Amino acid sequence: MTPQKKVIIGIDPGTRVTGYGVIALTHRNPTPLDFGCIKPPPKSSLPRRYLIIFQALRSLLDLHKPIAIAIESQFVYKNVASSSKLSMAKAVALIAAEERGIPIFEYSPRKAKQAVTGRGGANKTEVQKMVQRLLQLSHLPEPEDASDALALALCHAHTIKTSVLDSLS
Repeated sequence: MTPQKKVIIGIDPGTRVTGYGVIALTHRNPTPLDFGCIKPPPKSSLPRRYLIIFQALRSLLDLHKPIAIAIESQFVYKNVASSSKLSMAKAVALIAAEERGIPIFEYSPRKAKQAVTGRGGANKTEVQKMVQRLLQLSHLPEPEDASDALALALCHAHTIKTSVLDSLS
């Protein structure tokens, strides 16, 4: 009997591009299962974009059956309108996960960068290269939104591993 894989989905929400990254945890290193972006048509109304993101995320959750969702915590922009739109994109992801009873964990961009590169101030390219290395990908995970989502999933995997080790101490 093979051990059941534990799947984590990372989500980097956005109204134009929502990145997702799916990893499986086994007794070894995390394994990439899927990554990419949901890109609603740019000329679509905001409600239509939110619906497209919601439906796509529901499909991903049904396909991969994750044990957890790791999502980027709110980053406050100077532009209130942008923050509001981003919050709505995040909300549709939260609703899709909650609808299926999947636990949700939020991580700041800094925390995700710290988990994969060792530096919270790492740039996008550094994150991409480390995600590629950690998941043994043949090429850089692109676009950056997908790479960021994989970094969020890896951050949660690291958090799980650390909390298990801490409980054994």
